[in-house]
Amino acid sequence: MDIFVKHLGLTDYEKTWKDMKDFVSANPENDEIWVTEHQPIFTTGLNKKNSYVPETNIPHLFVDRGGKITYHGPGQLIIYLLINLRKNNLKIRQLVDIIEKSIIKLLSIYNIKNSYSKKNAPGVYVSDKKIASIGMRVKNHYTYHGLSLNIDMDLSPFKLISPCGFDGLEMTQVSALNNDYNDDIGSTLVKLLQHNIK
Repeated sequence: MDIFVKHLGLTDYEKTWKDMKDFVSANPENDEIWVTEHQPIFTTGLNKKNSYVPETNIPHLFVDRGGKITYHGPGQLIIYLLINLRKNNLKIRQLVDIIEKSIIKLLSIYNIKNSYSKKNAPGVYVSDKKIASIGMRVKNHYTYHGLSLNIDMDLSPFKLISPCGFDGLEMTQVSALNNDYNDDIGSTLVKLLQHNIK
């Protein structure tokens, strides 16, 4: 079964979230990967305990993915995975592992070494700083939401929150670790995900 890829460009988070829910509810025949970046927004997942929403002009939404608060903005690569777990014989934990390993492989391709994942804190880290976050939801055996990878963005809004619920967690991005990346980075990650899911 093929995984179709849609490049959406810069999108509004709330509209894209609604589109994902509509896609999954329609019980589609094929899996899809959506590639986008969002207008500035804070989102908080289903784990709202001890979650602090900053007072700022940046909008905020409570959403139905896993995890706590994070920030999205231009210059951050967003990949949404609308994957039928049953048809692909996958568990959600297996898919998260695939996402993390694909990001780690991508970073090594771009000469960013020593990236790693953490067992109880999904995402990818470099030198104790987080470079990629993961938040998923499963409905009708389909996943939606996905990953965010910081490429070349304004990281300052992360300082207003405890990213993913971790006080003092610093964020980093590809451009801070290797300026010699190119616009193919998103397409390369999509290909890694496609290969590793199938």
